[in-house]
Amino acid sequence: MTMATAPLTTAFAEAIVHSDPTRDPAAIETARTAIIDFLACAIAGASDRTTGILGRAIGASLPGEAILIGKGRSTDPLTAAVVNAYAGHVLDYDDVHSSVRGHPTTVIIPALLALVAERKFSADELVASYVVGLEAMARLGLSIGSKHYENGFHATATLGTVGAAAAITHLTKASVEETAIALGLAATQSSGLRLQFGYDAKPYHAGMAAQSGLLAARLAAAGFGGAPDFLDNAVGFHSAFSFGAEKLDTLTANWGAPWQIVSPGLTLKAYPCCTASHPVASLGVELHREGLVPDTIETIIFTYPPGADAALVVSKPTNGIEARFSPEYVFSAALLDGALRLDHFDDRPVEPRIMALASRAGRRHDESAPRMSTDPTTRFVILDIALKDGSTVTRRFDGLPGVTDPTEKFHDATAGNPAYAEIPSLVRSMSSPADLDRLLALLNQDAIQNHI
Repeated sequence: MTMATAPLTTAFAEAIVHSDPTRDPAAIETARTAIIDFLACAIAGASDRTTGILGRAIGASLPGEAILIGKGRSTDPLTAAVVNAYAGHVLDYDDVHSSVRGHPTTVIIPALLALVAERKFSADELVASYVVGLEAMARLGLSIGSKHYENGFHATATLGTVGAAAAITHLTKASVEETAIALGLAATQSSGLRLQFGYDAKPYHAGMAAQSGLLAARLAAAGFGGAPDFLDNAVGFHSAFSFGAEKLDTLTANWGAPWQIVSPGLTLKAYPCCTASHPVASLGVELHREGLVPDTIETIIFTYPPGADAALVVSKPTNGIEARFSPEYVFSAALLDGALRLDHFDDRPVEPRIMALASRAGRRHDESAPRMSTDPTTRFVILDIALKDGSTVTRRFDGLPGVTDPTEKFHDATAGNPAYAEIPSLVRSMSSPADLDRLLALLNQDAIQNHI
């Protein structure tokens, strides 16, 4: 097999290698904002009980040069990639991208941070390579079609391996040939099933992808062999994962024009739960502010377009982790409390007062509506509430809510601790290798010791 007989893979690798997002100030500014958002999630997630379990199980106590965010110690790069990606996703508070139908930053940034422990790079180079990795992951998401996710794969994991490898090969200035092999080695490690939603394994998917992408790029750089045609082969990536719904023309057409990080762009989460539940969360907060009394409610019905609640796999959660994937719980907590906090979604049993209201909620689908796709305009939810006095309340939410500036989110996630206060301004301005070293030093502090 030669590059000439693998035109799709070659074009994809060439786009990755030759990308220069530094020419687009909007892409770079957006990337810096997304990195701040990710670091907020990862610092907060570093002290999660299950992050500790994962670290102990995979040997993160062994010495190395790669930092463990919020842990105050270092380990080997492959292990750090797993733990840091897990920490970024464990609270389900990290960003989402509609083309991916998943979470790109929590995979790509940990892989890049692990690499910079081994080799010197500038902060500008890291930010640019993050943009390229996200572009690759999003383009692959567009090309894979909707059936990949709907049939049970978790795109954060399956596409993230390739996105992380793309970011690494761009940062290391790998050749087209080496990049193609790295992408194939990443793709052969693609795995992750949505059946794990609501379990510790779900954020582990982000860790798997970060580690696999980094490992794939390192293997290819070392001369390790692999198929150079993962997009062209008759038994390649799309044959295995698309279920006949692939759209190969979206892989490289108009690459970076605009960058996927700019349009359709990332959604930075306003609430620490599954993105698909955010519209009903906003409706719950809105109705709380309007003074709707929960005790007056008879029934609650959410109407979604087909496929829009595929990620919302829990109706009757038993703990806060499961509740992240329950619109019934999310809406009820938002209506009762007027906000959604991290402690609504920890591993304690759900509160009976919230579940008493959630038990009155149900779902339906509007089969006449377009099936939800990567196009954000196909996403909506209609809320119909029947009150005990016979009256009704109806609301509709189109698209997804989100935050544009994560500075306050960072402050809240880090409990306002001054040990981390410099990070947002540093990320917005960092450029040199010294700036990147400063960021790593700030991240390499113990979140638990600092009472986060």
